[in-house]
Amino acid sequence: MGRTIIINAIRFLLLVFMQVFLLKNVTFYNLSTPYFYILFILLLPFETPNALLFILSFILGLTVDAFYDTPGLHAAACVVLALVRILFINITVQKEGFDNEPEPTLSIMGFRWFFTYATVLTLAHHFFLLNLEVFRLSEIQYTLSRVILSSVFTVFLMLISGLLFFKRKERK
Repeated sequence: MGRTIIINAIRFLLLVFMQVFLLKNVTFYNLSTPYFYILFILLLPFETPNALLFILSFILGLTVDAFYDTPGLHAAACVVLALVRILFINITVQKEGFDNEPEPTLSIMGFRWFFTYATVLTLAHHFFLLNLEVFRLSEIQYTLSRVILSSVFTVFLMLISGLLFFKRKERK
């Protein structure tokens, strides 16, 4: 339990640092911006209580908001992401599997499940974040293209990081 807390605290700091200092100014033609910090929420263990998940998501969003000068945008999007995560996991993961698979990583859950998981959650986060940012129905086509391209870029980065830290699952 203590080891999990330390790993997630380091993951939190590392992802926020990467987002704020490395990825903040990475953009392609003002259409695609990676929001890699959401990987923290995606990789939290399955048994994380829902109340703690919402609190951590809100704190993560507020931390990013402090550096992006966007009061509440990332916090709101992260809370929506936490809700979608809970719904997705309840639909796709069997309750008995929590003991064997403690967290939703690429190496534990497999490529197909993790890819679907990351894509659905990233699309939900980006759709909510970018629509809240623009807040105009007249620019829906531009916003949807930003959502799709940013999601592709973010999921690509998540898969690369998952493959970099890939550990073979040991069969008993």
